[in-house]
Amino acid sequence: MIELRTPVEIEQMRPAGRFVAEVLTRLREAADVGVNLLELDALAHRMIRERGAESCYIDYHPSFGARPFGYVLCTSVNDAVLHGLPHDYVLQDGDLLSVDFAASVDGWVSDSALSVVVGTPRDGDLELIAVAEQALEAGIGAAVPGNRIGDISAAIAAVAHGAGLSINTEFGGHGVGRTMHGDPHVANDGRPGRGYPLKPGLVIAIEPWFLAATDELRMDPDGWTLRSADGSRGAHAEHTVAITADGPLVLTARD
Repeated sequence: MIELRTPVEIEQMRPAGRFVAEVLTRLREAADVGVNLLELDALAHRMIRERGAESCYIDYHPSFGARPFGYVLCTSVNDAVLHGLPHDYVLQDGDLLSVDFAASVDGWVSDSALSVVVGTPRDGDLELIAVAEQALEAGIGAAVPGNRIGDISAAIAAVAHGAGLSINTEFGGHGVGRTMHGDPHVANDGRPGRGYPLKPGLVIAIEPWFLAATDELRMDPDGWTLRSADGSRGAHAEHTVAITADGPLVLTARD
């Protein structure tokens, strides 16, 4: 069911957005050569406790997950791009790290993701991250009353196709509110003018992610981590966005 939020409720969602942005900013600063993925998860867990927030991931167990997730971050490295299960891995020079984080503050959820290069960039990695971020901005720009979900999807796809990338539509954006994942689904490719009409009060996560040379995924034995089928690297960008009469409001905007 698609729910529309009142202006008062959107204001109540702002603290969750600010907190998620703060955590991702801190994680981006902390991600460095020699840092273990479990250290990053522990840092986010500590920030959750200090804020009195709640993790959206730790007990999350959708149909596609092998078991409850058990951690507070998704940490996807190199050819992993989504749902990366934190594990005992020390970041190496040149790693491409994507971090996805969602939390609830006072009963309201925000969800956001970013990708960074650790140490020395490899050829193409910064460009791939830039395409994901540009696609996110394009999708946000289309998130205005009078448009439809398909306009967001088409805006994202135009950036990706312009960069020569193919697009997987199995996983994408989604509604956000009292829970992390709700309706509508926001695919990263679509036809303009199609889908649910965008109205003030709709809050969605816009979530482009791309692989450098394929749109096919495979799952790790951990039952969560999704990697490219060909070993090519991936990048992921995401913000929680409220559609208002004055245009899109990015609740998870980072300084």
